[in-house]
Amino acid sequence: MVDKGRLVQDFCDLVRIDSPSGEEEAVAQHVSRRLQVLGLEVARDAHGNVIASEPGDDPLLLSAHMDTVEPGRGIQPRVQGDRIRSDGTTILGGDCKGGISAILEGLQSVAEAGLARRPVQVVFTRGEEIGLVGANNLDFSMLRAAEAVVFDGNGPVNHITGASPTYIRLDVTVKGRAAHAGVEPEKGLSAIRIASEIITQLPQGRLDAESTFNVGVVSGGSVRNAVPADAAFQAEFRSRSTETLDSLRMQVLEILDKARQRYRDASIREEFEVMFQMYTLDPKEHMVQAVCQSMKDLGLTPNIRPSGGGTDGNVLRLHGIQCVVVGMATNEMHTVNEYVVIPDLVNAARFCRQLLTGSY
Repeated sequence: MVDKGRLVQDFCDLVRIDSPSGEEEAVAQHVSRRLQVLGLEVARDAHGNVIASEPGDDPLLLSAHMDTVEPGRGIQPRVQGDRIRSDGTTILGGDCKGGISAILEGLQSVAEAGLARRPVQVVFTRGEEIGLVGANNLDFSMLRAAEAVVFDGNGPVNHITGASPTYIRLDVTVKGRAAHAGVEPEKGLSAIRIASEIITQLPQGRLDAESTFNVGVVSGGSVRNAVPADAAFQAEFRSRSTETLDSLRMQVLEILDKARQRYRDASIREEFEVMFQMYTLDPKEHMVQAVCQSMKDLGLTPNIRPSGGGTDGNVLRLHGIQCVVVGMATNEMHTVNEYVVIPDLVNAARFCRQLLTGSY
């Protein structure tokens, strides 16, 4: 059986280990030791992703990511009834250490019970929160699995990500002309003003049921008393519609071109990059059916619904692996209000155990 007390303790131990994106090594060492104790052979690819394997045909890939967002240093988890929270000054780190904990407990409980199970490979990636960097740099030659479950969804484990959007990064830099703000501002050309005019013309927030647009970072200037020569902003847009993505890209380019015509002495440069690609689950896929049946066997009702976020599952599916993303008991991710529901965390571990031991 899944050991609730051990699971909660393991989760709390994990979130106490700082692992902001790019600084995952301590967590990587921790989970590597745990996987080795479970009898798996642990390796690291060139990017530092943890890849654990064992002999056997048709292995199931279990995956989660090791990094967390900021503020995520010095996390102090607190168990309050059936929930786990931080002390309110940081995130909790349930994204994605809830997923890691569920996988490790699922494997541990099967081993203790001496049950026969499907062979596994386990992948814990780096840098998921900064654009699926670890998954995009994953050494797929080290993987044998054709099917996978990623524990990285919001809410309880029976929340299945049925569709995920394409995510496009947009970086815009503006170069104007500096001048003394009090003596001769007429000689200047404010890069901040130009950038702000561009930003106010861009779409913002939820555009429709499938699409969003956000400007998340703005920077510029150097001192208070100088007309700023430099400014930049970072934005993103996402959609599950190819037509909408194309339309948004054209809209951005049109706004930038008009700014260039208005401010001919300025330099305005943009850079687009597709960070991950959309997908929609086929309910006939074997892995989708196996996940749903495993949940039903536990008395859980599968809830397949679209998401506006991306996970390592986007990359795995792009590489031909039948992958299903499930919830990991975490709520209000990326905020200091984040919390994990303990019964949901237990169900995530139970689901992992059931999927490994059932005949699907």
